[in-house]
Amino acid sequence: MFDVGVPELLLILVIGLVFFGPGKLPEVGRAIGKSIREFKSAAEEEDKNDKPKVIDVKEEQKK
Repeated sequence: MFDVGVPELLLILVIGLVFFGPGKLPEVGRAIGKSIREFKSAAEEEDKNDKPKVIDVKEEQKK
């Protein structure tokens, strides 16, 4: 999707150091990682809910 190489990652790291400083950078990284994990789990949960349910025809006929 995104073609991010080593030079781009270094540039992002330098920009992060300038904006947040070395003390806050780990905190910011943790917050971003947590947000990404929560987004992925919410997306997976939504996919589980969207799957069609299989109905047993014999059980439905008994009712």
